[in-house]
Amino acid sequence: MTVDENLLKSLIGFAESHSLKFTLHLKEKSYPLTHVLVTHSSIPVNEPTTRGGVYFSDKFAYKMKGIIEDLSVVPLLTNNMLGPNTEFGELKITTSIDAESNLKNLEIFTNLTNSVQTPDSIELSMIIVKLESN
Repeated sequence: MTVDENLLKSLIGFAESHSLKFTLHLKEKSYPLTHVLVTHSSIPVNEPTTRGGVYFSDKFAYKMKGIIEDLSVVPLLTNNMLGPNTEFGELKITTSIDAESNLKNLEIFTNLTNSVQTPDSIELSMIIVKLESN
């Protein structure tokens, strides 16, 4: 995982205390991601391991949850979801934070681990694998 821990901790703090705008970019389309929660929590493994031969999982990970209210995204997510797929793509999410009086544009790359669909939205559960700022 190539994540700047300090930048990620800033993102967690801003996500909790500010109303940041998050956008999911998928197949050249953009979808607003709302009710975003970024956390650092445990993973159900006893030791660092490669999960399903696809991605590496440590005992703790930075996780992200969010809701998309545009259900046209559902068919686009099937190739990105962990499960029967042995290869899955990263999801790119963008936002901006005001860190130390400088506006930083962030690109958050995640692996989709779960999704829950309701009649009017889909909740995505993800693991952050990379965080870049520019």
